[in-house]
Amino acid sequence: MSLVVAIIVLALVFDYINGFHDAANSIATIVSTKVLTPVQAVIWAAMFNFGAFFLFKDHAVANTISKTVVDTYITLEVILAGIVAAIFWNLLTWWYGIPSSSSHTLIGGFAGAAIAHAYAVKGFIPISEIVASDKIMITIYFIFLAPIIGMLISAFITLVTIKQHVWGRLAIMALASAGMFLIFDYFMGVKLEQNLSKFYSVESYEKKYKLHPEDQKIKANYTLAKSRFDESLPYLEGYNSRGGDAVVADISSHIDLSDIKIAKQREIAEKFLGYDAAKKEAFFNPEKQAELARLNEVLIACEPLFAQYDAAGAQNTAIAVAKISGFSAAQTQRFVKDFKVDVEASLVKDLDKADNRTLNYFMMVFFAIFGVVYYYVEVFRKPTSAKINQMFKKLQLLSSAAFSLGHGGSDAQKVMGIIGAALIANGDIIDFKEIPNWVPLACYTAIALGTLSGGWKIVKTMGTRITKVTPLEGVGAETAGAITLFLTAQMGIPVSTTHTITGSIIGVGATKRLSAVRWGVTRSLLFAWIVTIPVSAIVAALVYLVVSSF
Repeated sequence: MSLVVAIIVLALVFDYINGFHDAANSIATIVSTKVLTPVQAVIWAAMFNFGAFFLFKDHAVANTISKTVVDTYITLEVILAGIVAAIFWNLLTWWYGIPSSSSHTLIGGFAGAAIAHAYAVKGFIPISEIVASDKIMITIYFIFLAPIIGMLISAFITLVTIKQHVWGRLAIMALASAGMFLIFDYFMGVKLEQNLSKFYSVESYEKKYKLHPEDQKIKANYTLAKSRFDESLPYLEGYNSRGGDAVVADISSHIDLSDIKIAKQREIAEKFLGYDAAKKEAFFNPEKQAELARLNEVLIACEPLFAQYDAAGAQNTAIAVAKISGFSAAQTQRFVKDFKVDVEASLVKDLDKADNRTLNYFMMVFFAIFGVVYYYVEVFRKPTSAKINQMFKKLQLLSSAAFSLGHGGSDAQKVMGIIGAALIANGDIIDFKEIPNWVPLACYTAIALGTLSGGWKIVKTMGTRITKVTPLEGVGAETAGAITLFLTAQMGIPVSTTHTITGSIIGVGATKRLSAVRWGVTRSLLFAWIVTIPVSAIVAALVYLVVSSF
């Protein structure tokens, strides 16, 4: 238990360091344009970092981070080594003023420690069996794609902003807003389908079926899960108007969910029996197979009790299962307390996590305020360069707030993923979706407090050395960065806020002329980005060797 506490404390320390390491991303342009002083800027950014807690409900990025490493190789020692390595690299790059990625530091550290652990206990095996290659590769792709997306969006915003005809500018803004609304509505539909698929364990059964196509039981389970998913899809169409409760009521009235209820009961029993830990031990040490076999026999003996859950009731079923499992009086008391299964409520919760309408409406209001301000200055006031500059200084307060929301919503989730992985590895929770409410609250608080501590060394690089930024360009860069972070968070992709805002700043600089961007500085930043994951992985592997020796 003490190791779990140490991991949680260190994870929050990393989150705090992430805050002051990446504070520059949120405040660099607003400080360099002298809209706010550094002190005012960090307070402003920290406030909206924490505000993201209320805006981001679907923690898809955290879920991605927690599943970067294959479950078999996730241990508390691996997680500890990964966090220590990430803290080391973050502090080192902060000290030298290098705007590296905290996200990639964490991912590299987690993966590197897991690889070292696997090699130490199993010998040399393919890395693809240790880490989730698809999640690592999408992260690597977005090392390059995130700044490019930010650059293109910021260039587009800047070019639209300097367009002389006010009605043409407003028309383009209206079309862009409508496009963003439709994109996020599409993401919501995709996420609803994904969460429904996870509820039926379609992907899990599909993977097993591909590995064992000759196994008729696995084939039957996969076929049943897929057919249920297909039957349930039509009911999702009414989600926006009816809500999750009504959708799930329709699904449960037409589809038998009794075996899913049995599976949920088995998961709870496995957690209390320490089944996952025994499975890992048996995987690495054949001598432990006997204990795993004993636990399997216990679970098989409990199957008839699981089937009678509705008739017997939660408490009676729990007491009977505890008796077969050989739990002590104290264990039985805790087991009875936790042995509650409501698959309908669970599905409602899963679907409601996909609801991004609050975020979508926020963006629409954001764009509407921009449009109103543009129209007011252009039509009701005689625009002069001084008035235009003043307008963009005020708008930069809004754009920097949006970027800080994106920063908090994206980066706080990464630490949530690590804490979630630790809680699962320790047997405290079964799946990431059961992560306690205090975890996101603590993570958003830690990153906000870190932002309050500032990060002036990196502010200088981001705000002045890449290109000279005016208030107009600051608005373009921050808005582009915010949109990019909102988009990637919806897709569950852990991107770097550093890379995103750097690309956005390059985009606004390039709209003036390509020579306005100091490409030498940019090449140095790119080198730092590329080496972050491998260096973090190597450091984490070394830390793991030290930690495991104790």
